[in-house]
Amino acid sequence: MSSSTWIVVLIKDFGAAKTRLASVLAPEARRTLAVANARRALDSAMQVAPALAVCGSIEAAETATACGAKVIVEGSPGGQNAAAALGLAATASRGGDAALILSSDLPLVDAAALDELLAHAAAVAGPLAVAAAALGRHGTNALYLRPLSDFELQFGDQSLWRFAAEARRRGRAFIVHDDRRLALDIDEPSDVVMWEQLRETA
Repeated sequence: MSSSTWIVVLIKDFGAAKTRLASVLAPEARRTLAVANARRALDSAMQVAPALAVCGSIEAAETATACGAKVIVEGSPGGQNAAAALGLAATASRGGDAALILSSDLPLVDAAALDELLAHAAAVAGPLAVAAAALGRHGTNALYLRPLSDFELQFGDQSLWRFAAEARRRGRAFIVHDDRRLALDIDEPSDVVMWEQLRETA
């Protein structure tokens, strides 16, 4: 893996995370889940490449620092696209020329999954975007960009197709990377059910 590739982990404020799970998880359980997922993402990233965490709170930053990641604390969190843009700018300032932007909401992510996505990207020459598809909502749970600039971020519902269109507009190759370990993010009550089913069959 090139030392100029970084993994940027996006971590929301733990206290405000997972509000859409309020019908199935109590506040402390939602916070515990958010912390556990963040640690898993950070630990996985640190095994693969230099890691930078963009954090929505001091508590999240302390967790990332304890895992060994470089940290940026958002002064005023403005959503996933703003956090990712901060991470890309910080990666560039550290000499990076490629980055994998990674959600911290993925309970199945591991180092092998990140290695495989980056190997997929390394096999393609030239300007590139690789998107790890989210299960069921056509969202994007991880996005690899090379180079870092000249690409408008599109995270949110249906982002997969917007990223594809943006890559075409910018003359980049675009790859959809399918991996169950990167596909499941815990945002809705139905995701909790899916997670429990996957753990039972793992």
